Amino acid sequence: MTDTYPSHTIRTLLETDFVTPATRAALDARLQAGQTADDPPVVFDAPLFKTLRAVIMRILPNAPTPAMDNARRIASQIDEQLASGKGDGWRYDALPPDEEAFALGLRGIEASAQNQFQRAFTELADASQDTILRAVQDGNAPGDTWKRLPSARFFEDLLATVSELYYSDPLVQEQIGYVGMADAHGWTRIQLDQLEAWEPRANTETYTPPILRAAPAPMRETLNQDESPTPTMRRYPLNETVDAVIIGTGAGGAPLLARLAEAGLHVVALEAGNAWTPSSDFATDERAQSKLFWADERLSAGDDPLAFGNNNSGIGVGGSTLHYTAYVPRAQADDFHLHRDFGVGMDWTIPYTDLEPYYDEIEAFLGVSGPSPYPWGAPRRPYPLPPLPVNGAGQLMEKGCAALGIRTSPAANAALSAPYYQKGVGWRPACTNRGFCQAGCSTGAKASMDVTFIPRAVAAGAEIRPECFVTRLETNAEGAITAVVYTHDGIERRQPCKTVFLCGGAVETPRLLLINGIANSSGQVGRNFMAHVGTQVWGQFDQDVRPYKGIPGALISEDTHRPADANFAGGYLLQSIGVMPVTYATQLARGRGLWGEALDTHMRGYNHTAGINILGECLPYDYNFMELSDELDRRGLPKPRIHFTYGENETRLSAHAERLMRAIWAEAGAHDVWSFKRSAHIIGTCRMGDDPRDAVVDSDGRSFDVPNLYICDNSVFPSALSVNPALTIMALSLRCADHYLETLRRNEV
Repeated sequence: MTDTYPSHTIRTLLETDFVTPATRAALDARLQAGQTADDPPVVFDAPLFKTLRAVIMRILPNAPTPAMDNARRIASQIDEQLASGKGDGWRYDALPPDEEAFALGLRGIEASAQNQFQRAFTELADASQDTILRAVQDGNAPGDTWKRLPSARFFEDLLATVSELYYSDPLVQEQIGYVGMADAHGWTRIQLDQLEAWEPRANTETYTPPILRAAPAPMRETLNQDESPTPTMRRYPLNETVDAVIIGTGAGGAPLLARLAEAGLHVVALEAGNAWTPSSDFATDERAQSKLFWADERLSAGDDPLAFGNNNSGIGVGGSTLHYTAYVPRAQADDFHLHRDFGVGMDWTIPYTDLEPYYDEIEAFLGVSGPSPYPWGAPRRPYPLPPLPVNGAGQLMEKGCAALGIRTSPAANAALSAPYYQKGVGWRPACTNRGFCQAGCSTGAKASMDVTFIPRAVAAGAEIRPECFVTRLETNAEGAITAVVYTHDGIERRQPCKTVFLCGGAVETPRLLLINGIANSSGQVGRNFMAHVGTQVWGQFDQDVRPYKGIPGALISEDTHRPADANFAGGYLLQSIGVMPVTYATQLARGRGLWGEALDTHMRGYNHTAGINILGECLPYDYNFMELSDELDRRGLPKPRIHFTYGENETRLSAHAERLMRAIWAEAGAHDVWSFKRSAHIIGTCRMGDDPRDAVVDSDGRSFDVPNLYICDNSVFPSALSVNPALTIMALSLRCADHYLETLRRNEV
């Protein structure tokens, strides 16, 4: 597909009420930044900066905006980003820190030019420059620099960075027909070849949007008279010993925070990130919402190093649920006894039936939209709301699956298909099919913790302290925690407490324990690291898909939960996926290595793109683990290094799934089909068990070593489960809270 779209679309839309004020402010700032890109560099010297611009010019398409203009802007943005010290939350362990890697890599490119052509890279003809860059990309570049710096990894990172910055430009998005930012009124026409009146048509020269009234205000007026949408938050003094400190406010921390507060306990939650107001802080813009991803650098090692940041790691009040896509299938009963069934992996020490009532409770409270009856797994209560509408990507997957005899169903999503009343929260509005669910939801229709359990907790007397990074856990002679030490605004503070609930996720939870040297008599803290196999297969279609509209994961199939022809343990689910342009462009960079005209040609088919994704089992291995590195972060703490390599089981599962997804797309009429090897949710590192010799916590989440420490997040999973983890984390959170409250009643804590 090489569609063309009318110019001036974005600037025209920014003058209408199709764009929210928050989005308009973000895009106006981006457009203004593009006009002031001639500032002198801070990090690069003049020769290296000149080389960087020349490299970017070859990577970028040359039309319709001259590559020189974009290269100048992007080079300045890279320099500014390096000067700020802000990254994207991870880097390959094989590469040095970003500033050093850029300097080494650019010098290596210049050295290659001198060795091969006896001229500076900036003086070479386009074809000669491309020859050098392809050698760097393929890992075949000669020279001493590339003995110290893996050239293929360096070029992958460079290409991904340039692609991200290029396709973040609203005027470049205009060229590929993306108008997802014009969602103030929502989308109602989300199926194949359905366009709203204000969406630009391909291969036309003019664009004139209709004029609409201002977007309606979110529903808030029907709150119960006894409830306030913004209750005053209680504040606990630092010299008061509170009943519990909860570290982290995501799917693990928020539900138990609400449960404990509603039981009358004095509880404080410490969150490393900020607290946000969705309507004003969440623009429909990928770059603007990067603030929701964990940006402290993690070092990714192993044969299959993981991407972190926007791939699987969130920050802010609400944790990773701020950017989860709200896909909430339940685990099936046999997920909990993988070892019993296959002889590999680990069994859970609790059965499905222990979590079933919590699944029921959470689905009802969040207002999960889904099909009833659900086609797979044990019979269950009906979902409280009917499923969300299936978008173009879901329709195409449904067509391909039907041709192969694979059952599909609208998926269960924690986003409202109708207005919904939540006790302790009030009315939340229905989803408007914005499609921007992999980031913060500006309407409150997505059930992230900040608009569900957090308001309940605050109303019951809990205190939330944002921008508080925990560094130390003080203990007494008996090994019990007496206080949590954290930094806020650069000042160290101390909160005395009776109990600590650690809910920081599968990297930050073991990292904090290892830094403090506690709760690890088993030697299992940081071990058994797992990540869901998340292979994706993309295709382009003759139909207009518009992948920015509708809930991203609209369709599901669990027919592959235990495939009859499997040569691996466990299984996987299939889901349709939509995608935003910056995310897609960076995946193209890392997965296919496209640049220049090939990148431009492919991205002009963005509006015809659809994907299928799997969520597959991952086994724990001794060689997959998290450790503390010798490299320190900006706080002076050791950065985490994560080693991850697929085993034979993951390789076979991924290959099985890729063959099937390619067959589905073939039946649906896809062309230019390609696969992206991806690992998704991170799991393990503090697993639960019955034996303190090989587990960190018991089945209630209580540490075997520290009597008043509980862990409640995805780190305690003994196995990965072949579904998205969010619903199960929430269920474990409520179960942990209830068991803790029972111990209090029995005076055991």
